Amino acid sequence: METSARAHDLVLFGATGFVGELIAGYLADHAPADLRVGLAGRSREKLEAVRSRLPAAAHDWSLIEADTEHPDSLAALAEGTRVLFTTVGPYAKYGLPVVEACAHAGTHYGDLTGEVSFVREAIDRHDERARTTGARIVHACGYDSVPSDLAVLLLHQAAEADGAGGLTEVQLVATAKGGFSGGTVDSMRGQLDGMRSDPVQRSLAADPYSLSPDRSAEPSTRQPRDLGWVGRAADGRRTAPFVMASANTRIVRRSNALQGWAYGRSLRYGEVMGTGRGVRGAVMAGATALGLRAFGAALALPPTRKILDRVLPAPGSGPGVAARQAGWFRSQVIAATESGRRYQATASGPGDPGYAATAVMAGETALSLALDGDSLPVAAGSLTPASALGTVLVERLRAAGHTYEVTALD
Repeated sequence: METSARAHDLVLFGATGFVGELIAGYLADHAPADLRVGLAGRSREKLEAVRSRLPAAAHDWSLIEADTEHPDSLAALAEGTRVLFTTVGPYAKYGLPVVEACAHAGTHYGDLTGEVSFVREAIDRHDERARTTGARIVHACGYDSVPSDLAVLLLHQAAEADGAGGLTEVQLVATAKGGFSGGTVDSMRGQLDGMRSDPVQRSLAADPYSLSPDRSAEPSTRQPRDLGWVGRAADGRRTAPFVMASANTRIVRRSNALQGWAYGRSLRYGEVMGTGRGVRGAVMAGATALGLRAFGAALALPPTRKILDRVLPAPGSGPGVAARQAGWFRSQVIAATESGRRYQATASGPGDPGYAATAVMAGETALSLALDGDSLPVAAGSLTPASALGTVLVERLRAAGHTYEVTALD
């Protein structure tokens, strides 16, 4: 089907979910008036309720019923739009049929996944078809993993412009204020269950290059542990494990490989959480490290999971308006290069990172796929934010109030 003949320019699938409605609100405020937008989900009644709560610009948007358990509805959904952005998760449970529909229809696709095993399976099953049809399949378009991916891209570009050589030791230190939703918890449950029951998923979780387009061509460079213990960043801050590192680091390494290892074949990339300085920072680092391990163990075991399920947010729920507005994120990335020069990148923004800020990242990703066309890098298939959208997305996020900047340290 010719993309020019399609009924919609952009469809948001999962608009009735917690994050889906946030993204719909962002699009209502920022999409051009002539952009043909649709909202999709299983229930027309719920879609109508969401649309009624959106700004007036969205009140004439189309409503489309589609269900991941009905492939024909997904095929019609993908064939009727140039871009499909989906928030329907957990992605390992619901996402593959959506990727398949978009890959076959030549429809650009975006999601919010942080599920490495899902991305790997989507690559293995649908990358070749998407490259044939010209579809950009862009995973991890929220706080997982836009700040990480774009910050490292900018570091590479700065080092290349200065003739400083490839990136070598690179570490992201994340600080943020935010909450979590029932959908995030449900995704964590699914990943833990998968690793416990499936040796292939355990192997993927242990492989730092598990999302590589060509695993045999990857360098032997030893990578930092994703969930290590406490440590100290280059600027002296105490650090703890960062729960999102296992997904973000693999997205960044895939971006490097998709671009011909342009960042450098000696790239060592890791992520940690900054907890502050001095005694207080050390105590916070230890408590965070212990807390993450205890939470993961409790969520993995059926008896303790039942207890947690009583207090954790249910799917479809999340932080309130005040909490989302009070949140923020800041990722500082220090990079050494082959020449010995060092650079620092900062990616930051207002709003709860997993929800308010993610709505901005997802919304701008979707708008870029729909509107920026010839300005985007030449690419198709299973991609990352950096390889699919590059600095075009950086500029969009800057215009939306996020910070992306690079400075030379020496």
